[in-house]
Amino acid sequence: MTAAEVGLLRAVVVTALIAVGSFFLLVGTVGLLRLPEVYNRLHATSKATTLGAASMFLAGFVYYGPGGTGLTSLLGIVFLFLTAPTGGHVIARAAHRMGVEFYGDAEWPWALEDEAEPEAD
Repeated sequence: MTAAEVGLLRAVVVTALIAVGSFFLLVGTVGLLRLPEVYNRLHATSKATTLGAASMFLAGFVYYGPGGTGLTSLLGIVFLFLTAPTGGHVIARAAHRMGVEFYGDAEWPWALEDEAEPEAD
């Protein structure tokens, strides 16, 4: 492959990753605005926006290459995958401790088994 073909391929890959990332970020935003309660909203934002932001970071890595700013993009992906699930878990746990109920007929799993709620840490 010539240098021009590699440049074109890189531009296409970066464009595709940005388009995919934008789509997932848009879906996460719509989910945040449209879903009825905190647990549903949390699911939409933590899943879709994590994929969207990771796709944007990956586009930065493809554009800048493996050194310098590209490496920063890869570290951003690692940081995102470590912190997003933890943040989602903390928010859901706080909502549960505050007594926020599920939307509709859903119940906590231990409520279905007639067991006592697990003790809080």
